Amino acid sequence: MKIRYLHTMIRVKDLEKTMAFFELLGLKQIRRNDYENGRFTLVFMAPEGQEECPVELTWNWDGDEGLPSDSRHFGHLAYAVENIYDTCQRLMDSGVTINRPPRDGHMAFVRTPDNISIELLQMGDSLPPAEPWASMENKGHW
Repeated sequence: MKIRYLHTMIRVKDLEKTMAFFELLGLKQIRRNDYENGRFTLVFMAPEGQEECPVELTWNWDGDEGLPSDSRHFGHLAYAVENIYDTCQRLMDSGVTINRPPRDGHMAFVRTPDNISIELLQMGDSLPPAEPWASMENKGHW
């Protein structure tokens, strides 16, 4: 049997805020489709050079009352990053809460504006523990 990964889809309440969040992670818009008759927009975003692995943001123009407030049924998206400390600092400086700080120099969790968990993993070996991350407590759940 042959199978090929296509994308992960998440529903979003605020398309612009969510796109800005993923841009902070280094993803770029690779495709956008606006469906006037269905009254929704699909935006595909992916890291440069990895366009075959996008996240699909689905935004319903008239709102989405069926979207759970916590979105925990989804699980998470995971991205490997070049320097987990630098990435978390850039996110934090932009107002993103670091829910599970990279105390181990290897893994962190943050959330999108729609409460979708994002796992960040250090590429290659873990970085040595460093402050302020090593002593930072978890915030909320991830």
